[in-house]
This record gives sequence, C-alpha cells and structure tokens, in this order.
Amino acid sequence: MKLTPLDIQHQQFRVRFRGFDIQEVDAFLEQMAEAFEAMQEESARLNDTILRLQREIRGFREREDSFKRAMLNSQKVIDQMKDNARKSAELVVADAELRAEKLVQHAHGRLVRLHEDIAELKRQRGQIEVQLQSIIDSHARLLELGREEMRAKDDQDAKLKLLQQSK
Repeated sequence: MKLTPLDIQHQQFRVRFRGFDIQEVDAFLEQMAEAFEAMQEESARLNDTILRLQREIRGFREREDSFKRAMLNSQKVIDQMKDNARKSAELVVADAELRAEKLVQHAHGRLVRLHEDIAELKRQRGQIEVQLQSIIDSHARLLELGREEMRAKDDQDAKLKLLQQSK
C-alpha cells in the first residue's frame, strides 16, 4: 500500500474513553504529511539527478566509442597509406619514402592526440563516478540520520506514553 501525504493528513482514529488527544494526533499527522511530502520531493529530485548523470555518462561512453572507432579507422588509414607508399616506392623509391615518413608522423601525432583524448575522457568518467558515489553516500547518510531521529522520537514517544500511563 502506497502512502501519500494526503493519506496521512486524512487518517482518522477512533476516540475512546481516555483516548488520544485529537488535536495532538491531528498536529502529528500534519507534521508527518509534511515530512513525507518533503521526502517524496527529495526522492524525485534525486531520481532526476541520477537520470541526468546517467545520460551524461552514456554521452561520455558514446564519445569514447567514437574515439575508439576513429582510432581504428586511423590505424586502417595508416596501413593503407603504407601499402600505397610501398607500391609507389617501386616507381620512385626516394620520393615515396619521404612522403610516407611524413604521413606516418602526422598519423602518429593524431593517434597520440586520440589516446590523450581517451585518457582525458576516462579521467572525467572517473570523476563523475566519484561524484555520483559521493552524492549517493551523502544521501545515504542523510537517510540514516533521519532514521536515527525517527528512532529517537519514537523512544521519546514511548517514554511519554509510559509516563502518561503511570499517572
């Protein structure tokens, strides 16, 4: 059964001889409804944040895959260039060797830049994961603090009931 703040506000209790103070019960239900509504809003906000961060991670992964494909394509291009250079070298050996060396250097520089870009994306992904874990941990701590507060309030309520019963 899913409980809403409205359910808490509209909860009715039977009144019996020497029963609960209706105003206190109503005030408590109102407080509970407000707290419950705030928790629902916080939960929704956190879910939105998680979805947004998951979309960002997905985007980073897509970019990483794109860089990997570009790197593989660059390697294929380099291999094709080398083959073409060997064929051309048969006709003009000295000139072809010079051009092939320049192309390999250029491709290697591009490959190095792609590796650096991939390393940077991995570093950013790690930072995002750390941030997400930090957010999750802090919210877990907040939930635990809320539970501890509720336990303390429950203990206080139990003590008050015992005191009232002993009077």
